[in-house]
Amino acid sequence: MTAHASDYAWLDSGEFATLTEAYCLTMVEGVSAGELLRRFGAAPGRRVTGTPEVLAAWDRYEDGGDTDGGGGDGDEELLLVAVAELDGWAVALEVNGYLGTSWGLLPRLAEGSRLVSHFRNVNAVDHFHWQEGERHRLHFEPLFPADRDGADADAVAELLTAVGFDLGPAEGRGIDRTTPAAFALGEELTGLRLTPERLRAAEFVIGYAPVP
Repeated sequence: MTAHASDYAWLDSGEFATLTEAYCLTMVEGVSAGELLRRFGAAPGRRVTGTPEVLAAWDRYEDGGDTDGGGGDGDEELLLVAVAELDGWAVALEVNGYLGTSWGLLPRLAEGSRLVSHFRNVNAVDHFHWQEGERHRLHFEPLFPADRDGADADAVAELLTAVGFDLGPAEGRGIDRTTPAAFALGEELTGLRLTPERLRAAEFVIGYAPVP
Protein backbone atom coordinates (compact mmCIF):
# COMPACT_ATOMS: atom_id res chain seq x y z
CA MET A 1 0.00 0.00 0.00
CA THR A 2 1.28 3.43 -0.94
CA ALA A 3 2.19 5.74 1.93
CA HIS A 4 -0.09 8.75 2.18
CA ALA A 5 -0.05 12.17 3.84
CA SER A 6 -2.78 10.96 6.18
CA ASP A 7 -0.29 8.44 7.62
CA TYR A 8 1.69 11.41 8.91
CA ALA A 9 -1.14 13.33 10.56
CA TRP A 10 0.79 12.89 13.82
CA LEU A 11 3.19 15.61 12.66
CA ASP A 12 0.59 18.10 13.91
CA SER A 13 0.80 16.86 17.51
CA GLY A 14 3.25 16.89 20.42
CA GLU A 15 6.83 17.95 19.83
CA PHE A 16 6.46 17.22 16.11
CA ALA A 17 4.18 20.23 15.63
CA THR A 18 7.01 22.42 16.93
CA LEU A 19 9.66 20.57 14.99
CA THR A 20 7.97 20.75 11.59
CA GLU A 21 7.55 24.53 11.77
CA ALA A 22 11.20 24.68 10.68
CA TYR A 23 13.12 21.46 10.01
CA CYS A 24 15.26 19.51 7.59
CA LEU A 25 15.17 15.72 7.34
CA THR A 26 17.91 13.91 5.41
CA MET A 27 18.01 10.15 4.79
CA VAL A 28 21.12 8.53 3.30
CA GLU A 29 21.28 4.81 2.60
CA GLY A 30 24.05 2.53 3.84
CA VAL A 31 26.16 4.93 5.88
CA SER A 32 26.68 5.20 9.63
CA ALA A 33 25.61 8.13 11.77
CA GLY A 34 29.23 9.10 12.22
CA GLU A 35 29.90 8.99 8.48
CA LEU A 36 26.92 11.18 7.69
CA LEU A 37 28.00 13.70 10.32
CA ARG A 38 31.45 13.70 8.71
CA ARG A 39 29.88 14.48 5.35
CA PHE A 40 28.08 17.40 6.98
CA GLY A 41 31.44 18.56 8.34
CA ALA A 42 30.42 17.91 11.95
CA ALA A 43 32.33 15.92 14.56
CA PRO A 44 30.18 13.35 16.40
CA GLY A 45 29.31 14.48 19.91
CA ARG A 46 27.09 13.13 22.64
CA ARG A 47 24.19 10.72 22.19
CA VAL A 48 20.59 11.47 23.10
CA THR A 49 17.43 9.38 22.91
CA GLY A 50 14.38 10.64 21.05
CA THR A 51 13.13 13.78 19.38
CA PRO A 52 12.30 15.56 22.67
CA GLU A 53 15.99 15.39 23.60
CA VAL A 54 17.03 16.60 20.15
CA LEU A 55 14.76 19.63 20.60
CA ALA A 56 16.16 20.17 24.10
CA ALA A 57 19.72 20.11 22.70
CA TRP A 58 18.73 22.73 20.14
CA ASP A 59 17.19 24.92 22.85
CA ARG A 60 20.39 24.70 24.91
CA TYR A 61 22.46 25.56 21.86
CA GLU A 62 20.25 28.56 21.12
CA ASP A 63 20.81 29.67 24.72
CA GLY A 64 24.57 29.52 24.23
CA GLY A 65 25.32 26.01 25.44
CA ASP A 66 25.50 22.42 24.21
CA THR A 67 28.19 22.83 21.57
CA ASP A 68 29.86 19.49 22.35
CA GLY A 69 30.99 17.91 19.11
CA GLY A 70 30.78 21.12 17.14
CA GLY A 71 34.23 20.80 15.67
CA GLY A 72 34.30 24.49 14.75
CA ASP A 73 36.84 27.17 15.58
CA GLY A 74 34.48 29.20 17.75
CA ASP A 75 33.80 31.81 15.07
CA GLU A 76 31.85 29.66 12.59
CA GLU A 77 28.10 29.66 12.34
CA LEU A 78 27.01 26.12 13.22
CA LEU A 79 23.74 24.23 12.87
CA LEU A 80 22.65 21.26 14.95
CA VAL A 81 22.47 17.93 13.12
CA ALA A 82 21.17 14.87 14.98
CA VAL A 83 21.66 11.52 13.23
CA ALA A 84 20.09 8.13 13.98
CA GLU A 85 20.51 4.80 12.20
CA LEU A 86 17.21 3.20 11.14
CA ASP A 87 16.75 0.19 8.83
CA GLY A 88 19.99 0.70 6.96
CA TRP A 89 19.58 4.46 6.61
CA ALA A 90 21.29 7.31 8.41
CA VAL A 91 18.51 9.76 9.29
CA ALA A 92 19.61 13.32 10.00
CA LEU A 93 17.28 15.73 11.72
CA GLU A 94 17.98 19.46 11.76
CA VAL A 95 15.97 21.77 13.98
CA ASN A 96 15.59 25.10 12.17
CA GLY A 97 18.18 23.91 9.65
CA TYR A 98 18.48 23.37 5.92
CA LEU A 99 21.89 21.84 5.23
CA GLY A 100 20.49 18.55 3.94
CA THR A 101 18.85 20.37 1.03
CA SER A 102 21.77 22.69 0.28
CA TRP A 103 22.74 22.33 -3.38
CA GLY A 104 26.43 22.67 -2.54
CA LEU A 105 26.34 19.80 -0.03
CA LEU A 106 24.07 17.33 -1.83
CA PRO A 107 26.75 15.54 -3.91
CA ARG A 108 28.94 15.03 -0.83
CA LEU A 109 26.07 13.85 1.35
CA ALA A 110 24.88 11.41 -1.33
CA GLU A 111 28.34 10.19 -2.41
CA GLY A 112 28.12 6.53 -3.42
CA SER A 113 24.61 6.29 -2.05
CA ARG A 114 20.98 7.39 -2.25
CA LEU A 115 19.67 10.48 -0.52
CA VAL A 116 16.21 11.83 0.12
CA SER A 117 15.85 15.12 1.97
CA HIS A 118 13.17 17.70 2.60
CA PHE A 119 13.04 21.03 4.37
CA ARG A 120 10.61 23.73 5.48
CA ASN A 121 11.22 27.01 7.28
CA VAL A 122 8.97 29.31 9.29
CA ASN A 123 8.12 31.29 6.14
CA ALA A 124 6.84 28.10 4.45
CA VAL A 125 9.78 28.03 2.03
CA ASP A 126 10.33 24.34 1.30
CA HIS A 127 12.36 21.95 -0.86
CA PHE A 128 12.43 18.23 -1.58
CA HIS A 129 15.43 16.39 -3.09
CA TRP A 130 16.07 12.87 -4.34
CA GLN A 131 19.69 12.28 -5.26
CA GLU A 132 21.89 9.29 -6.18
CA GLY A 133 25.56 10.17 -5.94
CA GLU A 134 25.94 13.12 -8.30
CA ARG A 135 22.79 12.21 -10.21
CA HIS A 136 19.99 14.64 -9.51
CA ARG A 137 16.78 12.63 -9.78
CA LEU A 138 14.16 15.02 -8.39
CA HIS A 139 13.77 18.45 -6.89
CA PHE A 140 10.66 20.49 -6.25
CA GLU A 141 9.07 22.81 -3.72
CA PRO A 142 6.31 20.87 -1.95
CA LEU A 143 4.11 23.99 -1.98
CA PHE A 144 4.38 23.93 -5.80
CA PRO A 145 4.58 20.23 -6.69
CA ALA A 146 3.63 20.75 -10.33
CA ASP A 147 6.93 22.56 -10.95
CA ARG A 148 9.72 20.00 -10.79
CA ASP A 149 13.18 19.34 -12.17
CA GLY A 150 15.54 16.38 -12.27
CA ALA A 151 15.88 13.16 -14.25
CA ASP A 152 12.66 11.69 -12.81
CA ALA A 153 10.64 14.90 -12.62
CA ASP A 154 8.04 13.75 -15.13
CA ALA A 155 7.93 10.11 -14.06
CA VAL A 156 6.90 10.84 -10.46
CA ALA A 157 3.68 12.77 -11.20
CA GLU A 158 1.41 9.80 -10.45
CA LEU A 159 3.33 8.97 -7.27
CA LEU A 160 3.06 12.56 -6.03
CA THR A 161 -0.69 12.45 -6.41
CA ALA A 162 -0.86 9.05 -4.71
CA VAL A 163 0.97 10.28 -1.58
CA GLY A 164 -1.29 13.30 -1.23
CA PHE A 165 0.12 16.21 -3.24
CA ASP A 166 -2.33 18.35 -5.18
CA LEU A 167 -0.91 18.98 -8.65
CA GLY A 168 -3.79 21.22 -9.69
CA PRO A 169 -3.67 24.96 -10.40
CA ALA A 170 -2.29 27.09 -7.57
CA GLU A 171 -5.59 28.91 -7.16
CA GLY A 172 -7.80 26.86 -4.88
CA ARG A 173 -5.20 24.15 -4.44
CA GLY A 174 -5.07 22.43 -1.04
CA ILE A 175 -1.77 22.98 0.78
CA ASP A 176 -2.61 21.82 4.30
CA ARG A 177 -1.07 18.37 3.68
CA THR A 178 2.16 19.61 2.11
CA THR A 179 4.56 18.57 4.87
CA PRO A 180 2.87 15.22 5.62
CA ALA A 181 2.91 14.49 1.88
CA ALA A 182 6.66 15.19 1.80
CA PHE A 183 7.16 12.64 4.59
CA ALA A 184 4.98 10.12 2.74
CA LEU A 185 6.96 10.62 -0.47
CA GLY A 186 10.17 10.16 1.49
CA GLU A 187 8.83 6.83 2.73
CA GLU A 188 7.96 5.70 -0.78
CA LEU A 189 11.43 6.53 -2.09
CA THR A 190 13.34 4.96 0.81
CA GLY A 191 11.05 2.25 2.19
CA LEU A 192 11.62 3.78 5.63
CA ARG A 193 8.45 4.51 7.61
CA LEU A 194 8.85 7.06 10.40
CA THR A 195 6.48 6.99 13.34
CA PRO A 196 6.32 8.93 16.62
CA GLU A 197 7.30 5.78 18.50
CA ARG A 198 10.38 5.17 16.36
CA LEU A 199 11.57 8.76 16.55
CA ARG A 200 11.02 8.99 20.30
CA ALA A 201 12.97 5.76 20.85
CA ALA A 202 15.79 6.38 18.35
CA GLU A 203 19.33 7.06 19.54
CA PHE A 204 20.66 10.22 17.90
CA VAL A 205 24.27 11.35 17.69
CA ILE A 206 24.48 15.13 18.03
CA GLY A 207 26.88 17.17 15.95
CA TYR A 208 27.19 20.80 14.89
CA ALA A 209 27.89 21.44 11.23
CA PRO A 210 29.37 24.59 9.74
CA VAL A 211 27.18 26.65 7.42
CA PRO A 212 28.77 26.63 3.93
